[in-house]
Amino acid sequence: MGHPDPPVDPSRAWPAVLDEVTGALAALTECLDTEEDLNDLLGRVCDQVTRAVPGVDAATVTLLRDGAPHTAASTSEVATRLDLRQYDLGAGPCLTAAEEGMLIRATLGDATRSWPEFADEARRAGMGSFLSAPLVLGDGHAGGINCYSAHGHGFAELDERLLDLYTTAVEAALRGHQRYLSAQRAVDQLRTALDSRSVIDQAKGMLMAIRSVSAEEAFRLLVARSQQENVKLRHVAERFVADVARRTE
Repeated sequence: MGHPDPPVDPSRAWPAVLDEVTGALAALTECLDTEEDLNDLLGRVCDQVTRAVPGVDAATVTLLRDGAPHTAASTSEVATRLDLRQYDLGAGPCLTAAEEGMLIRATLGDATRSWPEFADEARRAGMGSFLSAPLVLGDGHAGGINCYSAHGHGFAELDERLLDLYTTAVEAALRGHQRYLSAQRAVDQLRTALDSRSVIDQAKGMLMAIRSVSAEEAFRLLVARSQQENVKLRHVAERFVADVARRTE
């Protein structure tokens, strides 16, 4: 927001900080192989962003659902409370990043000028610098990754670039993971449909043999029982097959 960068720490040269980002992304990639819940994955994103961007004391992920923000993951109660304060006020760095799709880097002084009520809360919470990047996951999920620091000198342009790099990689990784989960759900649904078709065909065959009716009439009898009892056709078929099996034992 127009303020000069804080002094550069020589220990944070590009090779070192890029190693930190690479390590954070590698750890996140490992999580993608084992975690399926989006909120759990976003929790890992919060944990790893504190490694990817040096100087971050707390991190959160804001998601927008039908335009309403909520904190999906956080590394600290203080950061969560500051997120919630922004939602209540309808203003703040994380909301600006999430809603306007722009990266925000601000000191406490910047926040005082732009979001005075939020700045008062942040000052009382001991936070003096803020860095937020927009996050787009697809499937209607949009929001931001938010970084809080207790230092008052503000994040540097290097930190901004690191968060932007990390967020871009996170978006790609999570989108790929979501496509995988979507495909997995489709396979599960297909398997369920095939299983249902199998037991329904089995029940039809039994009805045809027991009542000497056609396949169409046997199916009509199963459907009528399903509607009469308000039970799914598959469950009616499973119960009928089980009843016949018990009677023939």
